[in-house]
Amino acid sequence: MKQRKNGGSDGVSTDKTNVMRILEQRGADFGYFFYGDGEAASGTEVAEMLGEDPDRVFKTLVTQGHSGEHYVFMVPVRCELDLKKAAASVSEKSIAMIRSKELLPLTGYVHGGCSPIGMKKQYRTVIDETAELFDKILFSGGRIGCQVELSPAVLEKIIPLEFRDITVP
Repeated sequence: MKQRKNGGSDGVSTDKTNVMRILEQRGADFGYFFYGDGEAASGTEVAEMLGEDPDRVFKTLVTQGHSGEHYVFMVPVRCELDLKKAAASVSEKSIAMIRSKELLPLTGYVHGGCSPIGMKKQYRTVIDETAELFDKILFSGGRIGCQVELSPAVLEKIIPLEFRDITVP
């Protein structure tokens, strides 16, 4: 089932993203939402714009471990990534968020439009275990102003995914 909110009438481009193309190629049942004016918004603002529960809207964070390896973490938009729990989940001594300017060359995505699907390289991805509480979650569709809605079980079939407790209590 595909859905659209604010599609086209407010100047937002509703062209398919690479994330949508990948989901279609894999035969995934997903929804998509276009919103806003093309400017990056906080995750909680995105949830509000879409009228969605912020606990089921996830942000995608890219980190680098002490080893130099990169990791992707997905957490609900009103939560913070617990760096110690995240490091432990990937067997690293420590991890740190990458700088915004490193995001595009590393992933192919810009800040505010980073999706765990379709990155230049598939990095080890960990999602907060609360995702399993929902039939479907929302996350970036691969560009600012676009979210996709997908079940966590289907997301796990599209990309290798681990469910862990990775947020600050």
